[in-house]
Amino acid sequence: MTPAVRSVLVVGAGVAGCAAAVLLARSGVEVEVVEARPGTTDTGSGITLQGNALRVLRDLGAWPEVSARGFAFDSLGLRAPDAAGTLLAEVPDVRTGGPDLPATLGMSRPALAGIVLDLAVEAGARLRLGVAATGLEQDADGVDVTFSDAAARRYDLVVGADGIRSWTRRTVGIDAEPEGTGMGIWRVSLPRPADVVRTDLTYGGPCHIAGYCPTGPDSVYAYLVEDVQDRSGLTRAEQVEVVRGLASAYHGPWDALRDSLTADTPVNYTRFETHLVEGPWHRGRVVLVGDAVHSCPPTIAQGAAQALEDSAVLADLLLQAPVWDEDVLVRYADRRRDRARQVVDASVQIGRWMLDRTPREQADVPGLLRRISALVEVPA
Repeated sequence: MTPAVRSVLVVGAGVAGCAAAVLLARSGVEVEVVEARPGTTDTGSGITLQGNALRVLRDLGAWPEVSARGFAFDSLGLRAPDAAGTLLAEVPDVRTGGPDLPATLGMSRPALAGIVLDLAVEAGARLRLGVAATGLEQDADGVDVTFSDAAARRYDLVVGADGIRSWTRRTVGIDAEPEGTGMGIWRVSLPRPADVVRTDLTYGGPCHIAGYCPTGPDSVYAYLVEDVQDRSGLTRAEQVEVVRGLASAYHGPWDALRDSLTADTPVNYTRFETHLVEGPWHRGRVVLVGDAVHSCPPTIAQGAAQALEDSAVLADLLLQAPVWDEDVLVRYADRRRDRARQVVDASVQIGRWMLDRTPREQADVPGLLRRISALVEVPA
């Protein structure tokens, strides 16, 4: 079957954009990917991938390398903010990707980005790093795009996968901007202590959440969630000392993690933000995926999964359509919107309960997580 689109530009070479590129290029679509950043297409420390994300990565052909480079586990630990970091419970996690995939896998965020990027190139997508789209003009038959290197080209479709501050979203006039939720998160990548074999979370103490996730045989990323503050202007050494001070309230594996901090440890601080495009996810022949169209705080670790599902659903519908019809993009958003909304709302709700210091008996976090697990267990 001839695809409904024969040439596609993907703006953004992150996980969502490269996933769309893989699926379309493998089916004979001419795909070009542009990324404004000149080098590594993703930064940061680690990422937690739940089973529904792993399911899409397996469909892309990424699973063998992801499983080899990441750290898989099937339970979640809950610890007390006491002098021993007492393990209160180890809760079995749901294998939302199916019985043949682990419940959760942690890995380096740049490593995941590199794996999916390499697959896109292997599938035949043309990659241009250090090049930004600078203009879009479309008519009924295609989209004319200009670029920062003075090139210009026409495409059947443009996929905006350029993140939470999407240039594509703003350029086509989709009015939805992220808003802060009131929390900020410190993240650091550190050597993995031998007793860190899954994600453990501690609620209480000076932070809302103190957690860590193993990202490989020798690595872990640790994170501390606080009321959002202006942390700009700190030197790296000062950032490390803030992390060390916050982490001093937590023990058990946190003692070894804290001891491994040095003045040169890379530290990342970001604010929790959220948005969801309520109206159409496209304008004409330009469509959005991933964080360009919805974002949520990482309280239930579904951001990457939802982005991957967007790309998989969009590619599936495009490849099934025998001729171009804008209704394909309408059906894409209709198929994805409610699922994404439930995930976004749940992520924000958990944070709101913590910010409001809602009593545990009134904040049904376990029930909310069970509902989201049941939702994403069903393929998108």
